[in-house]
Formats: sequence, structure tokens, C-alpha cells
Amino acid sequence: MRRQDDFAERRKHLAAMSDGELYEYFWSLTGQVVDPLLELGRKNTSPSIERSVLLRMGISSLETKPIVEGCIDRGLLGKGAGHVVYKLAKAKSISVKEAGSLLAEGRCWDEAAALFRKEGEGK
Repeated sequence: MRRQDDFAERRKHLAAMSDGELYEYFWSLTGQVVDPLLELGRKNTSPSIERSVLLRMGISSLETKPIVEGCIDRGLLGKGAGHVVYKLAKAKSISVKEAGSLLAEGRCWDEAAALFRKEGEGK
């Protein structure tokens, strides 16, 4: 079976474009493909994804489960467990590992949750 060559027909709408116009057209099409994927990533997460993020931040695998469960219990999972740990570390001027350990031990959750309440008040 021989494939019918229809390249000339399919490229007619591109033939009159300059290199700059082709460049812009390419990136606009790429955006149409990638933007929905980025939006899904922003709006959707899961406990396993959040545990994976915490592991990549250097937090012990034994500590990831209680941190993620704490985020779920306090409605913070949508903010990102790594984000919760990071903001607590920054607020207390400690390392990310230390902040993760505090949260895994059940400490500082009120402070961590308050950091996100302050963030949303002006909106």
C-alpha cells in the first residue's frame, strides 16, 4: 500500500508565512496543547504525588505519610504538601527537613494552616 502524499495540500495555509510568523504560530499551537496539561497539574493532586514531592525535597519516607495526612485533615492538600512544609520552614527560619519533621510529629500544624489563611484573606 502506498501512502498518498498530501503534504503540499496540508501546508497551503503555512506557505505565505514568514519565519517569524511560523515561529509565533508554532508556539501558539504548543500553548494550546500544553496549557490544559498545566491547568490539570495546578488543580489536581493526590496523596501519592504529594508524598513523592516531599521525598524529592529530602524528607524521610517515614515522615511523608503523616505530613500528607495532616494536609488532608486540614484541607491543605490542594496547596501542596511541599508548599506547606516550605512555607513553615521559611516562616520559622529553619530547614525544610526540620519543618517536615515538626509536621510529621504533629507539631506546628496550626501555624502552618495560619500561613495559608493569611495568604487568602485579601482576595
